Amino acid sequence: MTSFRFCLAGLAALAFSLTPARALDRPDVTFKVFQFPADRIPRIDGDPSDWDIVPDSYAIDGSQLRDDSGDHGHPDPKNFDLKVKVGWVKGLNQLFFLYQATKGHWDFASPDLKGDIFELVVDGDASGGPLGYPPRTVNGVPPPPPDPRIDPNDAYWAIAGVTAQNYHIFTPAANKDWCMSFGAPTWVKELPYANAATRYNFHSGEAGKLVLEFWVTPFDYAGPEGPQRAAPSVLSENKIIGLSWAIIDFGDTPGGRHHFWNLSRHHTMFGDASLLCAFKLMPLEPQFLPAVQAQWSWKVVDMDRRLVAFKDLSVGAVTSWKWDFGDGTSSAEQNPIHQYKKPGNLVVILDVDGPAGKSRRSKVWDVQLK
Repeated sequence: MTSFRFCLAGLAALAFSLTPARALDRPDVTFKVFQFPADRIPRIDGDPSDWDIVPDSYAIDGSQLRDDSGDHGHPDPKNFDLKVKVGWVKGLNQLFFLYQATKGHWDFASPDLKGDIFELVVDGDASGGPLGYPPRTVNGVPPPPPDPRIDPNDAYWAIAGVTAQNYHIFTPAANKDWCMSFGAPTWVKELPYANAATRYNFHSGEAGKLVLEFWVTPFDYAGPEGPQRAAPSVLSENKIIGLSWAIIDFGDTPGGRHHFWNLSRHHTMFGDASLLCAFKLMPLEPQFLPAVQAQWSWKVVDMDRRLVAFKDLSVGAVTSWKWDFGDGTSSAEQNPIHQYKKPGNLVVILDVDGPAGKSRRSKVWDVQLK
């Protein structure tokens, strides 16, 4: 019965994610995710100086947010001034965040969900679909009635947080975990899947500035059975991911009115990943790129014939390539396919040349053939 429930929940999520309606919210804007160089990965220590290299064009401030009540256009920076930057690192399936806010009244004394929260929703493959809330009407057609043979609570938790993750991040967290991970996969907020650090010098009810640094791992699948079957989202240059946040703000004075400052234009983005915003994983900014740098990858396409495909990944303007396959043969093709006559551990070298200079990349025993 359990596997049957999981199958039904999975099919429901798939059906809604394949709906021909708008895939993501706010088609007028694509937000940018800054690529950190591999030697400039931000430390999670609450010190925002690592983010000084991120241009202001990547920052999202309060002017992009709307109060879902409709009473306010966006936060008044005189009372609530905020800025968010998002980053990634090529080769790491992690998203990095810096949230800085100055506020007239912070509320974080309660040990439960009541208090100021930065609510983040991540859909690493932009597949959309419900996060566990009751499915919405699609194209005017209501969802089918629930099957009486299936416990609705089991079906709910079978998809809640599985294909997109929701984090209620406490700002700040006092005597409790740094966030509440909504849904079944509560483990996604723990190391080695996430980390966070906060700096502030005020008490609940006071004014002050908060600096929050954290990273999370987006998952295409993060099931209730635990991380053993989880599938992290693969992040790559120019990929579009679904991402949005809302700030649950308990006001600027004690007992002040509650606000839900939303980056999406739909209140229910917290339960429907199809209503998230589009974020693009950007390439490195030009100032972090070398003028020319050789790089390459390889793949065995036929083990029996020892046939290997090589792919040039060099950076910069390259006009010529020279491959040394490590067996006494070479090639001037950019992406050659080479057949080895006998097994061995190979030292393969790529030399590239271009207007800005030359570069070499050798891989020692990466190519191993039996």
